[in-house]
Amino acid sequence: MKHAPKTNSELRKRRHARIRATVKGTAERPRLAVFRSNRFVSAQLIDDAAGKTVAAAHGREFKGPQSVQATSVGAAIAEKAKKAGITAVVFDRGGYRYGGQVKALADAARAGGLAF
Repeated sequence: MKHAPKTNSELRKRRHARIRATVKGTAERPRLAVFRSNRFVSAQLIDDAAGKTVAAAHGREFKGPQSVQATSVGAAIAEKAKKAGITAVVFDRGGYRYGGQVKALADAARAGGLAF
């Protein structure tokens, strides 16, 4: 019998696995994957069919509090996607709750021209 997950990271990994079972990125519509650490937030555009990262942005490129960092990362990933010719993505919140940094990043990416 498997043990029940006890830590928050185990619970997040389980939620992420559930999300990843349905969310797949393609060349035309890559997966916008969000990762949060205690200090930074980052985002990647991933083509799962080819197993390639199309574009990436990380919070260490920007100064300020985490919500400002998340907004900057969202705007940066939208800009990089535009340069790569991508307008539509599927959003992968990585098992995190949709709020705070994750929401700020998503809203900034939408404002930058990404559709999801």
